[in-house]
Amino acid sequence: MNRLFLTLAVTAIAASAPLAAQTDNRSPAFSATYADLADLGIDAPLALIGTVRRAQLLPPELSIGVMPGRARLLVEVDVSRLIRGIDGLPPRLSYLADVAVDSRGRPAKLRGQSLLIFARPVPGRTDMIQLVAPDAQLAVDAAQLAQAEAILSESRLPDAPPRITGITGAFHVPGALPGESETQIFLATADRRPVSLSVLRRPGETPRWAVALGEIVDEAAAAPARDTLLWYRLACGLPRRCRLRRSARSARPHRRRHAPIMRWCWKGWGAARATVGAKRRADDRAAAVRASGGPGGFPLRP
Repeated sequence: MNRLFLTLAVTAIAASAPLAAQTDNRSPAFSATYADLADLGIDAPLALIGTVRRAQLLPPELSIGVMPGRARLLVEVDVSRLIRGIDGLPPRLSYLADVAVDSRGRPAKLRGQSLLIFARPVPGRTDMIQLVAPDAQLAVDAAQLAQAEAILSESRLPDAPPRITGITGAFHVPGALPGESETQIFLATADRRPVSLSVLRRPGETPRWAVALGEIVDEAAAAPARDTLLWYRLACGLPRRCRLRRSARSARPHRRRHAPIMRWCWKGWGAARATVGAKRRADDRAAAVRASGGPGGFPLRP
């Protein structure tokens, strides 16, 4: 590639979002978890598989903001499969990527690798894309690819679990026996669909919790299975503190009345969060992205 082309390419990709340093030090070969794939794929406009045709190391003047121990590449891939995206996408695409370097300051060789890429289009340039996050290019692995496709498919269904945004209310009802009780917690969602958690406690038993998607709490409801979209929404969407929104409280707060509810809400919350047991990938990624940015045009979502 000549210098003029490199300059124009970097300028075009950077035009739609500022270039900044990246903090993710993983290589494309890292093993992505369900939460990783969901974070990357759910809101990505483009998901594709491409084979690296060329990875051009950019000179310092075109690598402003690159963190120490990393190098900026202009990567060119031949698209072998479009998983999600717009029709008419060119068969060859280019994008910027900051990659780790070895002890000699050389980046890993990407040429010939087959990558799963999550990206967005570059306005005005159909032949260029932007990674949605620093680690949005992954070495193709059959299991990871199948999981990513399942996530993308489920997330587009009309009844897909909504994004959790907070808590709207909670109540606690003591049972007939000492130590027996039920706590119900109502969650706020991005599309205003009702979601609630119920935590049932019985003497000598492990607290049992369940999630209901709808106005009516089904007695047959159960906790979501690990590595499902509902599990991901709860694991990465439940707030760190069980705190009611002001709109859920009365105009004149009565702490004495709310204290028992909140105390049991905390206990129920602990049981639910312990059972979900996921890393808070969404929070961790969002914090890192907001602090770092990158040539992919981050941040991607709140």
